[in-house]
Amino acid sequence: MAEVTGKALDWKLLKRVMHYVKPYNSTFVISAFLTIFLAASALAQPILIQKTLDDYILKDNFNGLLFMVELMVGMLIIQTVAQYYQTYLTNSLGQSVIRDLRIDIFNHITSLRLKYFDRTPIGMLITRTVSDLETIADIFSEGLISIMGDLLLVVAVIGYMLFTDWKLALITLIPMPLLLVSTYVFKEAIKSSFQEVRTQVAQLNTFLAEHISGISIVQLFAREEQEMRKFKGVNKKYRDANIRSNWYYSIFFPVVEILFAICMAFLVWYGCKRILSDQQMKFLSANQHGITPGVITSFIVLLNMLFRPIRQLADKFNTLQMGMVGADRIFKVLDTDEVAVNTGKLKPALLSGEIEFKHVWFAYNDENWVLKDINFHVMPGKTLALVGATGAGKSSTINILNRFYEIAKGNVLVDGHDIRDYDVNYLRSKIATVIQDVFLFTDTIGNNISLNNPAITREQVIAAAKDVGAHEFIERLPGGYDYNVMERGATLSAGQAQLISFIRALVYNPTILVLDEATSSVDTETEILIQNAISKLMQGRTAIVIAHRLSTIQNADKIIVLDHGEIKEMGTHQELLKIEDGYYRKLYDLQFNSAGISR
Repeated sequence: MAEVTGKALDWKLLKRVMHYVKPYNSTFVISAFLTIFLAASALAQPILIQKTLDDYILKDNFNGLLFMVELMVGMLIIQTVAQYYQTYLTNSLGQSVIRDLRIDIFNHITSLRLKYFDRTPIGMLITRTVSDLETIADIFSEGLISIMGDLLLVVAVIGYMLFTDWKLALITLIPMPLLLVSTYVFKEAIKSSFQEVRTQVAQLNTFLAEHISGISIVQLFAREEQEMRKFKGVNKKYRDANIRSNWYYSIFFPVVEILFAICMAFLVWYGCKRILSDQQMKFLSANQHGITPGVITSFIVLLNMLFRPIRQLADKFNTLQMGMVGADRIFKVLDTDEVAVNTGKLKPALLSGEIEFKHVWFAYNDENWVLKDINFHVMPGKTLALVGATGAGKSSTINILNRFYEIAKGNVLVDGHDIRDYDVNYLRSKIATVIQDVFLFTDTIGNNISLNNPAITREQVIAAAKDVGAHEFIERLPGGYDYNVMERGATLSAGQAQLISFIRALVYNPTILVLDEATSSVDTETEILIQNAISKLMQGRTAIVIAHRLSTIQNADKIIVLDHGEIKEMGTHQELLKIEDGYYRKLYDLQFNSAGISR
């Protein structure tokens, strides 16, 4: 768990956050100016109250009193307007910063390799892009600028109290060291508590994201009660973390109120004692002013003004600190270098689709090799089929072709050039992949096919759907191509969703077509539709087909049998069947004999 631990790191992070403020420098400057103005103008209230009481009320000057009331109302209106704009601008600044940050982090996350997502919970990333970013907004709305204003107000109030009567100020502020110590202790305690709250929020989001996404498994295996018990445990930890933070508040605020009452007692005792002291009155000269009822009243107002920001400073410092913790976590994601290095420049106008693997070695973790010395060559327009048991390395082969993962040794060539020499986006735009686990967004069928690409017209979408044979079933849906499939295509059957994903691949007119168990989730009728479309649309395209059902790949130009990351056999369907006790022959006999089909 990322954690801000030192002042140097705080300033480093703050500097990085402030980099996002640059486009809004004018807003920041105006907010800071208004904050300074509000801190300075706050002193006007006790000054005016003191003068009103001493010079007008006690002297029965009604006209002067009326003028002072008008002056205080006018000052109140000015402060209210300034407070409105200061609050609005600081919140606007915070929201603008996190908007830009959220764009950056989403853009970065979408560029990360699949390897990063293999070990990073989705719920944690959601927490980073939502909850943690909101804490950064608080840096501006409730943290940095607000703290600056409160500190200015504290300095101004203490300075004015000392200027007015330093003896009375010192006596009144005797409990102040105790207040500062208790504030520091509270700040440290609540900081630890807030960090625990953020940790538990991430755990809660991760649990919810996983279990809501996998709700079908929970229900299929009747695991509702067991998962509910686990959720109660996670939820209890989150509740307890919040209760601990509230417990610190429940102690700190009464302590502050007690210290405030003690300060008030010292003020009233010493102030009234001096007012009533005959000795003080004896030594007053005409040019010297002693303590007056106005001074006592203004000090009462000043004490309230002093304790309010001090009471909130600890909370605001922790708000700032938690914003720094959130920034630290977010920048750790932004600094993640799990990105496909895109230094390639090749973007040829035409790609023929020739593919060659030369001595390719690949591992997801260290040297636990998934692919071992893989060598094969596919000519343009030809079809390569990959078969083998689960975990043999079939899907890994196409993942490294798309550069979702980087190989450890060897070379992968497309049209004779290493795939690292191509621009990553260009390379992937020329490879269309249909996978077994179809993913559809909460959007219309048309947008799920085109992926909101403005270069793909509705006519092209319809033409591709007709090629696949899916046009008729789409037209029967309410709204046709504008029918919303809901989350992950929940309103479509598995076969219909598979057809949509197939149209999606075809409408991009790829040079290389990859089918990863693309027909395994469809019924026989739908499979016939897809097989007819495959036969027609593979013409002129290089195709890599991964299939467990060998009946779907018998016409492939080349078949590779993989086992534990190694090529065991390579050849056509007929050639491989002739190998006695061969891997392919065994797979074929197992499938067709178990199905009661003779070859």
